[in-house]
Amino acid sequence: MNYDIEKIRSYFPILQQKVYNKPLVYLDTAASAQKPVQVLLKLEQLHNDYYGNIHRGAHYMADKATVEYEEVREKVQRFINAASRKEIIFTKGATESINLVASSFCEKYISEGDEIIVSEMEHHSNIVPWQIAAGKRNAKIVKLPFNDTGLLEIEKLPELITPKTKLIAVNHVSNVLGTINPIAEIIKTAHQHNVAVLVDGAQASAHLKIDVQKLDVDFYAFSAHKVYGPNGVGVLYGKEKWLEEMPPYQGGGQMISEVSFDGTTFNELPYKFEAGTPNISGLAAFGAAIDLVNEIGVENIGRHEHELLKYATQKLQAIKGLKIYGEAPHKSGVICFNIDGIHSYDLGMLIDKMGIAIRTGHHCADPVMQHFGITACARISFGMYNTKEEIDIFMEALNKAIMML
Repeated sequence: MNYDIEKIRSYFPILQQKVYNKPLVYLDTAASAQKPVQVLLKLEQLHNDYYGNIHRGAHYMADKATVEYEEVREKVQRFINAASRKEIIFTKGATESINLVASSFCEKYISEGDEIIVSEMEHHSNIVPWQIAAGKRNAKIVKLPFNDTGLLEIEKLPELITPKTKLIAVNHVSNVLGTINPIAEIIKTAHQHNVAVLVDGAQASAHLKIDVQKLDVDFYAFSAHKVYGPNGVGVLYGKEKWLEEMPPYQGGGQMISEVSFDGTTFNELPYKFEAGTPNISGLAAFGAAIDLVNEIGVENIGRHEHELLKYATQKLQAIKGLKIYGEAPHKSGVICFNIDGIHSYDLGMLIDKMGIAIRTGHHCADPVMQHFGITACARISFGMYNTKEEIDIFMEALNKAIMML
């Protein structure tokens, strides 16, 4: 494979700048990926040339914007291999996608005493919505634990599933541990008990090839900004059979068929779940991001990031007193760590002054922190544009910061 890293890096203008008079090294893609010029130009083009509100306009610009908007839906459908465009719901992000299911699915299917299984390694956005929904219905949240290596204890899943279990919520890839979870196996086990599965794919969608039909997943959520697209755009994939039965998440324009004071009828899928004016330019730009990822190949990106992961892990393991959280054999390009006697926030502050962007804190995953008995840790994460040279620069800065602290 000829992975042209210099060409890829040339697509990202922000990477050419200096921070504190040092070349920027961006190692925080798990939080949000940088945007390529193709995305930035599409945002500008739509606003300059043919901005109009979609679906209801009778003029040229509205029509052109509508056509592009729906073309992106079909791009997303192909990107994750959904069976129908009706199964692609546009949202503000993975968080809203999960909240949509937590609200609408639970309203339809969850009753008092029912149970929802949530993995211990989830981001808060795949825990809190289920807690809120369960609280409203006097349902119960059941924890699927992980071990100290960072592997879900899926051998416990059959005993956790009861006749009261209605749904399992689990991430595809952990944003802290980097673990690539065996979601196909989890889904198969769940379906043997007629239990639905929602997968948070925010950390997987730009790094792994997603095939929702092959996985047989019921719901799959992800965000555009993790796939080199803009903020404020997300996707919820849902099997048509569920989406047809679930009530609307929000009321407003577009999600209706007819409205009167005697009652309202709702629009067909996917529009039933898309109330109000969406992020039109953001969706168009998301289409450009998908085009770029497809052009490079998501499998090629994943292989490149895996090489970076191996390279950085070996170097970090050589540092005395450094502990890596998450050592599963199948990982994405994420490494979280702490160093004895040094607070991660102090480490991040010093490394930032050397022009390197890393993440510190609890990473919106308090249960993971609690599992390891820590309050915070440092994280580096990789994207299509990172290099081994950048890892070397980071390691030099890290060693310097350790000496200073």
